[in-house]
Amino acid sequence: ANPVGLAAGFDKDAEVTNAMAGQGFGFVEVGSVTPRPQPGNPRPRLFRLPADGAVINRLGFNSAGHRQALKNLAKAGPRKAPLGINLGKNRDSVGEEVTLDFVDGVRAFQGVADYLVLNVSSPNTPGLRALQEREPLRELLLAVQGVLEKASSRPALLLKVAPDLTGKDKEDIAAVAMENGIDGLIISNTTIARPEVLKSPHREETGGLSGRPLFESSTRMLEDFYRLTEGGLPLIGVGGISSGAEAYVKIRTGASLVQLYTAMIYYGPGIAAKINRDLSALLQRDGFANVADAVGADVR
Repeated sequence: ANPVGLAAGFDKDAEVTNAMAGQGFGFVEVGSVTPRPQPGNPRPRLFRLPADGAVINRLGFNSAGHRQALKNLAKAGPRKAPLGINLGKNRDSVGEEVTLDFVDGVRAFQGVADYLVLNVSSPNTPGLRALQEREPLRELLLAVQGVLEKASSRPALLLKVAPDLTGKDKEDIAAVAMENGIDGLIISNTTIARPEVLKSPHREETGGLSGRPLFESSTRMLEDFYRLTEGGLPLIGVGGISSGAEAYVKIRTGASLVQLYTAMIYYGPGIAAKINRDLSALLQRDGFANVADAVGADVR
């Protein structure tokens, strides 16, 4: 119904999917969900940076596991918006077990989700970001696609990437995604960088930084991937969106959809409806009939 989605990290175990759709989100992404339940990192592990409009988290994939998420979805009743399931690996999974964790996630949710996300970019699970390298990523995608080829109802498959990538990393990811049938990219996850402009006393906490300080770097990265894929791959723009104007910038830079989470902490869940109202006015002002017409307008 609209292009503003709830990013993963808020509804870890698929407990309030329809409730969030009712708050004005056009689609809802839950997770990250791990195969087996795990507690995540020790507390405290979530820090507000109010002066910066930001958050640092080192949650570490706290998850009730696949089985509980499926139970929660079954109890939710008819779906009110498209549903994405963000898949992660268990902290103690190593080697081939990592691939199996993602394969298990695809098997568990392929008949439930509208789209699945391979989260290979969280900074809070040791070794996870190495899966963004060309060969490990290609092998992971081959394994996952092998499962999806046999699915009776195939969900879209997306990849969520980190903002802390080199130029070569971006080129490799774009090439592998295009070659291996990925349906879209989510750009981007939280960053391990700490911009000098941060004011909050929590700025040195370990973990991933999200919110306003991530807006510029994640938008530049969005443009890079739009160019690298020549506009041929749907992109979801995430990072620092708290207004219709910022959502509009992401769309004009190449995003077909946008997501947010941190802004909801500071402005409440009504932020999704407000962004949609403002975004609609901006599209109309500039003569675009719909969001699709505006995608990549500043890059094309």
